[in-house]
Amino acid sequence: MYEKRAVDLGGLRLAPYSPCITVGNHIWVAGQIGTDGGDSLKEQTVTALQKIDSLLSEAGSSKSDLVRVTVLLLDMSDFSEFNDIYGSWLAGTVLPARAAYAVKELPGGAKVEIVAEAFLGSGKK
Repeated sequence: MYEKRAVDLGGLRLAPYSPCITVGNHIWVAGQIGTDGGDSLKEQTVTALQKIDSLLSEAGSSKSDLVRVTVLLLDMSDFSEFNDIYGSWLAGTVLPARAAYAVKELPGGAKVEIVAEAFLGSGKK
């Protein structure tokens, strides 16, 4: 039987949730925003991706183990800019499945929120 474990790096949270949960080899990363990194889409995206890197690392994993990512954008006109940053971040990995949605509003005035799911060890060659 697998036990659920919370991974928490102690960052600011705007609601009651765990930033990351692991059960066996399955890792779920809650939606990450990057408003503490700046106001621009680029700054917020880079910061959110760094948070995902840190949470995956704390869970014993890395972005190479990602299997699914969900992106929430405040403005779909940011889709291309987001993709440039996201694609560079994932360079050298097998790209995970992904969905991207435009939403009316995001927590904390964020321009982007990124949710991720990984399987530990799945990205190893």
